[in-house]
Amino acid sequence: MGVYANTVSITQYTITGDLPKNDQFQWFSEKLSARGFQSIENSAEESSEGWTLVDHPDDAAFEAPSDFWRDNYLVFSLRRDQRKVPTALLKSHTGREEGAFLAQHPNLRRAPKKKREEIKEQVQLRLLTKSLPVPSSVDVVWDQRNGILTLFSLGTKVLERFEDIFRKTFEGLSPVIIHPFARARMLVEGPMLDKLEAANLAGSDAVAAQIRDNQWLGWDFLLWLLQRGVNGEGEFNVSRPGHFANGERFSAWIDDRIQFQGGSEEGSIQKVSVSGSQDSYLEAISALKGGKRITSATICMEKDENPWKLTLKGETFGFASLKCPQVRIEKDATVDQMSEREAVFYERMFLLEQGVQLFDSLFAAFLNERLNDAWGTRLQAIQAWLDGK
Repeated sequence: MGVYANTVSITQYTITGDLPKNDQFQWFSEKLSARGFQSIENSAEESSEGWTLVDHPDDAAFEAPSDFWRDNYLVFSLRRDQRKVPTALLKSHTGREEGAFLAQHPNLRRAPKKKREEIKEQVQLRLLTKSLPVPSSVDVVWDQRNGILTLFSLGTKVLERFEDIFRKTFEGLSPVIIHPFARARMLVEGPMLDKLEAANLAGSDAVAAQIRDNQWLGWDFLLWLLQRGVNGEGEFNVSRPGHFANGERFSAWIDDRIQFQGGSEEGSIQKVSVSGSQDSYLEAISALKGGKRITSATICMEKDENPWKLTLKGETFGFASLKCPQVRIEKDATVDQMSEREAVFYERMFLLEQGVQLFDSLFAAFLNERLNDAWGTRLQAIQAWLDGK
């Protein structure tokens, strides 16, 4: 799922470090080209990884601004090609070679370990040269206006590879994932920021510690949103800057799929999923009363009859299966394909940014309650709901 898809999964980053003040196009062009993707189709290499153009995945030149620069956005892809020999196939061919070796050495009952390793290595190399590399790519959109980079993936290994090659490509710059506490820091200021920092349970600013020790943000946010929806409090105001005007109304609620997690008396981790449109939420209430936390849920947001839907990962705030309103671009026979793709790109980014603006407004409304005295009243309302009152 890439930037052109109507349903995407995204991880967002801030970028630390300083960009050059002059001739940025030349700088970006040289950096991206230096780590550009190299094909391995005519070699025996197992894998290759590097940057390519979104619209031309076989092109890694980055020669013209129109190739990867669109207004305030840098747009490119991380491509990885990999050859894989199926385990069963490798085992079968290796067994044949070992059998042939033993036929030539009837005094041996089994090939020596070193010889077996040598045979396996030779067989794997031979099979690799006969295998076509399988390509995969993940799109990247780097907004130079606000410094936010959006990676169109949630895969842990993909994120690790992206962060590593990004640091090697842009020396002195580093991508920092926008985890729940980091996003909260972006949304509050003044006394509210002081209260947020006082609630910080992490012992350091390391990303892993911030995610691990501040899971309460995801737990409380999803519980808050669930109870508000059940209680008929699903209306909110836009409060973050963006395409919608401040103060405009929108709706938000949890529905469709909720995941819970908690420990059992035996000490093991138990997971419970509640799927389908909910009415009385009896299963959810049972899980919550049993001490389980909401770790993931589908959030629906609606503004002017336009829907946004995503599955929020409470631990990291990764947006899975984010579905925006359908892009409608009128096809014009006089317009070339690239211009049409650019139009789709701008419309996709417009709708994506609208969705993030609504989510941030929703999260800001939660923080306004969670970090103030109103949270005590909310906890009483949550408890009354769980008790069936």
